[in-house]
Amino acid sequence: MHLTQHTDFSLRVLMYLGAMENRLVTIDELADRLHIARSHLAKIVNRLSRLGYIATLRGKGGGMRLAHQPSEIVIGAVVRDTEPGTTLIDCQSPPCSILGVCGLVGTLARAKAAFFEVLDGVTLADLVANGGALRQRFESPGEGARVIHLVTLDGS
Repeated sequence: MHLTQHTDFSLRVLMYLGAMENRLVTIDELADRLHIARSHLAKIVNRLSRLGYIATLRGKGGGMRLAHQPSEIVIGAVVRDTEPGTTLIDCQSPPCSILGVCGLVGTLARAKAAFFEVLDGVTLADLVANGGALRQRFESPGEGARVIHLVTLDGS
């Protein structure tokens, strides 16, 4: 399963806000620290706000912060909310000639269930548990701050 860039960036935004421990953060700060276009971040922040993950404050001195404690934000829920669809295979388009006798659909359904079972056991608090080191990485200039690996398929 491949997560969309929107989901990837949404998770990065939540991790950044979680590492900042309730401090108001601006779009410009996020764009600078995460190396994501401001216009793209505005869409992501808007969606995360509508979904209830972040709270925003408009005007001078405004910004955003998490709307809930990191321990209350389940990563599986974030992925479900930000992914446009989690269907792994479409047997209808074009119609599959082995539909009904194929074991692939059930196998992929179990794989997807296992994927979400793992993510449902992880909260944002788990991802930002090393808040000091994470905050330092976000705040340090250079190449290390540009690459944030959230999940790899081989577990590394």
